[in-house]
Amino acid sequence: MAGKKRRQNSSKPRKQAVSRSTRAELQFPVSRVEHYLREGGYAHRLASSTPVFLAGVLEYLRANILDLAGKEAQGKRKKCITPQHLETAMENNQHLRPLFQDGPKSLLDETSQPKKK
Repeated sequence: MAGKKRRQNSSKPRKQAVSRSTRAELQFPVSRVEHYLREGGYAHRLASSTPVFLAGVLEYLRANILDLAGKEAQGKRKKCITPQHLETAMENNQHLRPLFQDGPKSLLDETSQPKKK
């Protein structure tokens, strides 16, 4: 094997791998976001910071939506957040409404209906 160096009897133990999500202190998986960006064919090249930034934006959106839905559920004296709470929270927020004009309604209609056998 030409060109490859092997570690032989090294005194230092190998460092534990740290994910990009952990380095960026994010909950969203940066590697999966990068995979979807590359798979989608949105650009020929991606900067290494692009999936990290997008994962941060998605995490921020998720936190805001869940916060609004939690307040909606609490206002109706419910302990669990339902899809209807998410829907009303997104419809009532002027900043989120344009982002989800067509998406959640069709998704919620499909998931909330019981499946017919």
